[in-house]
Amino acid sequence: MKKIKESIQVGGRELTIESGQIAKQASGSCVIRYGETVIFVAVTSSKGIEEDRGFFPMSVDYREKFYASGRIPGGFFKREARPSEREILASRLTDRPLRPLFPEGFNNETRVDITVMSYDEENEPDVLSALGASYALMISDIPFNGPIASVRVGRVNGSWVVNPSVEQLLESDMELILSGSEKSIVMVEGKCDFVTEADVLEAIKYGHEEIKKLVEFQNKLVSMHKVIKRELIVKEENTDLINAVNALIEDKVSSFNEPKTKDERYSQIDEFISETQLHLEEDFPDCAGAIKNHIDHAISQDLRSQTINDKKRADGRDLTTVRDIDIETSLLPRVHGSSLFTRGETQAIITATLGGKRDEQMMDNIEGLTYKRFLLHYNFPSYCVGEARGKFSLSRREVGHGNLAERAILPSLPSFEDFPYTMRIVSEITESNGSSSMASVCGSSLALMDAGVPIKAPIAGVAMGLVMDEESGKYAILTDILGTEDHIGDMDFKVAGSEDGITAIQMDIKVVGLSYDILEDALSQAKDGRLHILGKMNESLSAHRDKLSVHAPKIYQSTIPVDKIGEFIGPSGKNIKKAMELYACEINIEDDGSCTILGTDQELLEQALEYVKAFSLVPKVGESYTGEVVKILDFGAFVKIAPSVEGLVHISEVDWKRTENMFDALSEGDVVDVKLIKIDNATKKISFSMKALKPKPEHKE
Repeated sequence: MKKIKESIQVGGRELTIESGQIAKQASGSCVIRYGETVIFVAVTSSKGIEEDRGFFPMSVDYREKFYASGRIPGGFFKREARPSEREILASRLTDRPLRPLFPEGFNNETRVDITVMSYDEENEPDVLSALGASYALMISDIPFNGPIASVRVGRVNGSWVVNPSVEQLLESDMELILSGSEKSIVMVEGKCDFVTEADVLEAIKYGHEEIKKLVEFQNKLVSMHKVIKRELIVKEENTDLINAVNALIEDKVSSFNEPKTKDERYSQIDEFISETQLHLEEDFPDCAGAIKNHIDHAISQDLRSQTINDKKRADGRDLTTVRDIDIETSLLPRVHGSSLFTRGETQAIITATLGGKRDEQMMDNIEGLTYKRFLLHYNFPSYCVGEARGKFSLSRREVGHGNLAERAILPSLPSFEDFPYTMRIVSEITESNGSSSMASVCGSSLALMDAGVPIKAPIAGVAMGLVMDEESGKYAILTDILGTEDHIGDMDFKVAGSEDGITAIQMDIKVVGLSYDILEDALSQAKDGRLHILGKMNESLSAHRDKLSVHAPKIYQSTIPVDKIGEFIGPSGKNIKKAMELYACEINIEDDGSCTILGTDQELLEQALEYVKAFSLVPKVGESYTGEVVKILDFGAFVKIAPSVEGLVHISEVDWKRTENMFDALSEGDVVDVKLIKIDNATKKISFSMKALKPKPEHKE
């Protein structure tokens, strides 16, 4: 394969694709350069013919090497280990748009390996991955109905920006990652700061124009290669088997799509398939899998037809109705906030936990060390779908769904200055029949409100579906889809937000082309569904609780002069550790002197606050103070009025009458009231008087 290197302008910066030099034994490979960010992509696929496993066996592995930004991994093991959540999310961003584009009948194990080799801290590498994977597949022998490309779209100061820099993203009110072909958008993933449906649609249209340029660029490069695709051998259809199955299932398929519970539906289908397989076992041995697939397909096609033509759904709803919603808050007595959110046969228990600065999650990645004060963890145990299987690690689905819900809630959270807590949400999915991630969004908002978190607005989410007949152009947009509708449908479109706008969005499309009119209708219908759910949430809990849970830690804030931070902390942290032990609390101090005090004992917290405030004390002549006698000498006693402020009470200032012996008058540890009578300008030494606070005795003749 000859070396090819070409460039194109994207977002005002040069993007270069190189191929033919590195990893020539892979099926296809390329290097993408964007600024000084460089990624390498290699694709491989097994040889020969493999059996249909019921899914396409593709793995996408996106990895960020720490050397890419000149860093060495932290921790004990100084090498990259299992993928981080950031890498898993980036893998999903590439997997989702690629997966539907492999031809039916191609069942070979396929891998896409993406390595970030250089990162300039300006151009994000994740959005380059789908472009690199698409191009590598196009120049390989692997069957692939591409090309596609991805771009990131932001809006800075009212202007659209393609692939905004890291700095620009901080100022952008939305961040959408779009993947698409020349004809249509196939994936959307993003977060927004309460933006309108019209703005989201405009961003998608704007980004698609850039995607078309990248698709055309790939086609140009592919034409420079002599690409020979492997022959796709499709197993011949067994017409005798199909005719025999059709004869047995004729007029029986529609009954499975009558309104019923999820368990009833699948139990009846499984029983029917088993009976059919048993009936045909003698004439068609070793064809149980083919029989099952054909019956499943027939039932799905019948449901699609009913949905499009009769506007009839699997559970009897019309196209726009949201399933029944039931909400309970303050479910668990010892947690800081909780909710039980049930929508149809989808249910989640969500808990909110409040913590301090030290509970923030430290993220060690190629960008450097960063910290998160809001965490949302999503768990999907097998019992929620009635299955019994072990769980050995966190699934990519759990990471992706948790991240979607986290993005939805994040814009509504109060600032650290207004609410200096670390917040953790855990969503335990206890039942699942469609859109458990959106149930997590709704339940998370309620759990935070139940915990007393002053969120800006409640957030709800709804999953939209689409069933489309590409030949006739007929389609049906479905609100609040079931698991079955997600499986047989052509679009999974999740939208979350408040009454004022969208905060998170995720869309995957299986059809080749999708018009902007359909997208606009789906966004509008999603808004109606979201507002309905928000109304139900408001009926249950209309505002955040006035007080935090008695079990939640309390936080006080104060400040310490920067020049006294060292004294406050002490050598090797001796002073601050002693204070935390004494007041049974957690004290955190920043470089600017801002200080947070976290604990559960109210009385001790107030004492700790006074202790911290004392470091800010500026003594003034004429003011009175309460202090502790810390040292006694023959000529006077030293009194400390603050951790870093002490002065001398001379023996002549103890009392109006003559004091003969300081050791008889005072003892170390005594608490006394004093008045500041002098500050020496040169030495800054402080002089106190005790007698100045006592009435002067009248002079007797």
